[in-house]
Amino acid sequence: MSEPLPSYQEHRAKAPGVVACAILTVSDTRTPENDTSGSLIRERLETKGHRVRDYVIVPDEPAQIRVRIDQWAADANVECILSNGGTGIAQRDTTYDVISAMLEKRLDGFGEIFRQLSFQEIGAAAMLSRAVAGTYRGTLIMAMPGSTNAVRLAMDQLIAPELGHLIFELNK
Repeated sequence: MSEPLPSYQEHRAKAPGVVACAILTVSDTRTPENDTSGSLIRERLETKGHRVRDYVIVPDEPAQIRVRIDQWAADANVECILSNGGTGIAQRDTTYDVISAMLEKRLDGFGEIFRQLSFQEIGAAAMLSRAVAGTYRGTLIMAMPGSTNAVRLAMDQLIAPELGHLIFELNK
């Protein structure tokens, strides 16, 4: 008789293979033509078989970020919102402030592990990141820094490997 799988492996096995996502780039300067971070998120999601339902660039204005997240959270066709940009400490960086205030349940481990992995790449500057994740109205939200290297790290090491499992847990 074989040993039962640990619960996280069992949950991964039951997790949906396709997650419907929306991508939010928060930037005062990026356009669809030069948004390498938004493009990388899309590419990583589609490579894993997930669906990108929507993609929008908004300026770093709290009201615009909040409205877009509210719209997607109300849309049954969006299970996960992946944002990039606006998570630093500069005056115009408001994404973290908006999203963290909206979260009903936080996934503190996302930001903690992201900063730990980032520290291995960029050293003490990793403390400048306010990457955050959690749930809002039954939708998973994960906010990453805007740098393409930071998005690559988050997508490859944290989000892509666990996205289906996260949605499985959220929908239990």
